[in-house]
Amino acid sequence: MIYIRGLDLLISAGLSEVECASKRDEQPMTEGSDMNLHPRPRLTRARWTDLSGPWQFAYDDADAGLDGRWFEHPEHFDRTITVPFCPESKLSGIGDKSFHPYLWYRKTFTERPPEGGRLLLHFGAVDYRANVWVNGNLVATHEGGHSSFSADVTAALTPEGEQVIVVRAEDQPEDMTQPRGKQDWQATPHVIWYHRTSGIWQPVWLEPVGAVHIEKFHLTPDIARSCVTVEATLNRPLDAPGWLALSLSKDGEALAVQQARITGRTLKAVVHIPAGEHGVTRSDLYWTPETPHLIDVAATLISATGDEVDHIQSYFGLRTVGFDRGRFLLNDRPTFVRSVLQQGFWPESHLTAPSPEAIRREVELIKALGFNAARIHQKVEDPRFIYWCDKLGLMLWGEMAAAYDYSPGLVDRFTREWLSVVDRDRSNPSIVTWVPLNESWGVPDISLVEAQRDFASALYHLTRALDPSRPVISNDGWEHTRSDILGIHDYTQFPEQIRARYHTPEDVEKTLAGPGPQRKRLLLEPGDRRGQPVMLTEFGGLSFHPTSGEPWFGYATANSAEEYLAMVEGLFDAIHQSPELAGFCYTQITDTLQEKNGLYDENRQPKLPVDKLRDIITRPSAAIPTEALDAARRRAMRDSSKGTAPPVRAIGE
Repeated sequence: MIYIRGLDLLISAGLSEVECASKRDEQPMTEGSDMNLHPRPRLTRARWTDLSGPWQFAYDDADAGLDGRWFEHPEHFDRTITVPFCPESKLSGIGDKSFHPYLWYRKTFTERPPEGGRLLLHFGAVDYRANVWVNGNLVATHEGGHSSFSADVTAALTPEGEQVIVVRAEDQPEDMTQPRGKQDWQATPHVIWYHRTSGIWQPVWLEPVGAVHIEKFHLTPDIARSCVTVEATLNRPLDAPGWLALSLSKDGEALAVQQARITGRTLKAVVHIPAGEHGVTRSDLYWTPETPHLIDVAATLISATGDEVDHIQSYFGLRTVGFDRGRFLLNDRPTFVRSVLQQGFWPESHLTAPSPEAIRREVELIKALGFNAARIHQKVEDPRFIYWCDKLGLMLWGEMAAAYDYSPGLVDRFTREWLSVVDRDRSNPSIVTWVPLNESWGVPDISLVEAQRDFASALYHLTRALDPSRPVISNDGWEHTRSDILGIHDYTQFPEQIRARYHTPEDVEKTLAGPGPQRKRLLLEPGDRRGQPVMLTEFGGLSFHPTSGEPWFGYATANSAEEYLAMVEGLFDAIHQSPELAGFCYTQITDTLQEKNGLYDENRQPKLPVDKLRDIITRPSAAIPTEALDAARRRAMRDSSKGTAPPVRAIGE
């Protein structure tokens, strides 16, 4: 039996969503997928050691561990935890959701560096502060609960025997200047906030490398010039100038080979792609949600004597994003953004996916409903999730986890972590927009306090300075300072209000000029009009009537499946009928704890038939007139393949 790859394709082939899930599970694992996927898929080496699994663990509520030098005393570690799951979660094996601000972890390993080489220890994310010791030697300190960090542990290794890693994590649950996203500061989740995810919550792994190795590797495409700019940073310079050999290929077919001279720690080179110069066929190389072509890159660092010093694998998507005259542009073509809010939370594992397979399945579930984009909400996603969006074709809005009390300390913490996140992920083709702030969280008086406005504007400009290739939104939802997309959060349940606010240019201008749907000013710099698209970047939030006595939150509630379907359809149709809206983001993809407003429940089961939802979500937008013709063509092609209708032709064809 042959199974079609991808949940959306399975559904289009006529299987139910339940059958699709079972078929997905039956598919054999292949190298580089799911369980075998590198924890950092965009910069990989063949050899690495996964440190997930059981670690020794201890709470330190009295904060006695540093003075007591627990990193030298294994007797304090009286529990076992399963990493990378947080201790608040069921899958960690602990499941204690109460306040524990100081957490200690201990693990042994036997991995050794290569002869004359180094051994790196990587952490996907530790919330919020981390100190790391190896064999009692402090090898790393890090602040930022959503950003990755690494340590060279070579000098701390003993000549033989087991090596010991100890991690101390500090996560202050009531510190409102600490970027936390939707992790609650109260003991019990309330309104739209969730259980905490403290300590280690993304993969930990070891990686043996050469004495000189590639530390950072970025790829920025340019479709107009048919090239990619390569930026490489080494941990230290080679002893003498050497070379970086670059090889580009797609589906095993060579596209370009080039060597670039490297004389210091950094290299910037442009690699031309001849196949992309042919105007008629170059779109075959482009990355889009419908055709997510990826170009593989092999990079080999070569010494002055001709020896291979390091070798990595990477990839990029040949695509551009931007905006013009009120439309979002993908590869210079107006594209209607059909996005959904993705909280990335699971009941049994919190912000960590319960398994590597669940990461891919989340992307498939989003695409199955017809969305072409997702807004990652109030977290920085696991690089493996971003990889599957690159691979399967899902545009992403990358967002930072919010803090809530403005202060100089917040500015310092937030800015450092956000810029680290942008730098890590700026080469992923699926990320098409950056969102540092949401709904004035962390800048609650932005309309009144100049310093808070300056902070939002500074984040916009700093993000653009680091990555000028994508739109940036200063403060999504309302109270924009300077933004490349004017995102509005509008939770009306009435389609006629959507039509009244966004159907004509005059309607949109009136909405932008006055207090917005949430009684907030939408534009704090009303003169900043550069043809930015206007989008409803949060709407919907609809839920079924909750089970009696169960805590719940929703913006509007239906009492039956029929009523729920009618409410969903009415809102989507009103948006699709607007010639002025350039896209949307529906709240949200899944139920999350008491927030019962997902299209799937918290166990990822659809509340309505997937084909019904897909039909509603993918209806043509009046803002992109060619969408109606494209939809007619697709229907005609399906009918033609069944022998029931001729293909549709455009006028003049």
